[in-house]
Amino acid sequence: MSDSRDAAADSTVAPPQPNPAAPISAGAFSLVHSAPLDQHLETLQQEIIQLREEINLLRRRDETLNFYMHRMDEEMRLAARLQQDFLPKALPQIGTVHFHTLFRPAGYVSGDLYDVMRLDENHVGFYMADAVGHGMPAALLTMFIKNALVTKEITPTGYRLLPPGQTMARLNDALVSQNLSYATFATAIYGVINTQTLQLSFSRGGHPSPILLRSTDDTMENLAGGDGSLLGIFAGEPFADTTVQLQQGDRLFIFTDGIEVAFADEDLKDTQRWREELYNRRTLATEQLLSEFADHIDKESGSLQPKDDLTIIAVEVL
Repeated sequence: MSDSRDAAADSTVAPPQPNPAAPISAGAFSLVHSAPLDQHLETLQQEIIQLREEINLLRRRDETLNFYMHRMDEEMRLAARLQQDFLPKALPQIGTVHFHTLFRPAGYVSGDLYDVMRLDENHVGFYMADAVGHGMPAALLTMFIKNALVTKEITPTGYRLLPPGQTMARLNDALVSQNLSYATFATAIYGVINTQTLQLSFSRGGHPSPILLRSTDDTMENLAGGDGSLLGIFAGEPFADTTVQLQQGDRLFIFTDGIEVAFADEDLKDTQRWREELYNRRTLATEQLLSEFADHIDKESGSLQPKDDLTIIAVEVL
């Protein structure tokens, strides 16, 4: 009996051993790799969710930025309308003395400002200011200059028209007395014309000299004189007066330096080219001359990206 049991035990089949060369079935592959694949899909889903959140955040930021840009645009448009309201609605035409203007801001608002006002029955005054830079800071400074300009002095017996030099000196002292934290200054010119005698008196503070087109000899004259320092730097600065006799047919041009930039080539400032363009158009009517200048500015500098504010006052004696 023992021999038969031993023989049976010997005849027991041993369990099969795995063959490394045998192919792995699909079921075995899924068991081995299902866990890493699930983790990879979960990671991708988390990244997708994160990207969606970032896209939504960027969208909300874009909407907020558009809202504030739209509001800023509206505020700047309102500021431009307000500045236009400070400009003269109609220019005084007194006797044979007539005024024309060209006003072109570089942006919504301008660092240039001008005015023409009737001082009394026989005198008309004009001024032009050009604050450093352009945009809102320069525009705010011109508003102060307009308010601080004093052209006459009230006396017990009536009034006294201030000479241009005194008006400029008072304006400079008023600007310096503000003690502005930001270093701001401006150029300006103020003049008075006697409409009866056609005598012109003016004073300048760092401003370009006016140009006079003489009708008698067809010449162009640069009216030097009336010199003074830039406004807003030092108090107590003196400002000289200059007197010029106008004649019938003469035309006087007061301007800011933006006209020189508009007629310059690329970034090179040319102070003579626009004078040549002015002289070449001397036979045109004043309104047509300014209209052609406006067309040139739109063509050369572009109406969307002008380089500087530009203002011209043209005075003609009929």
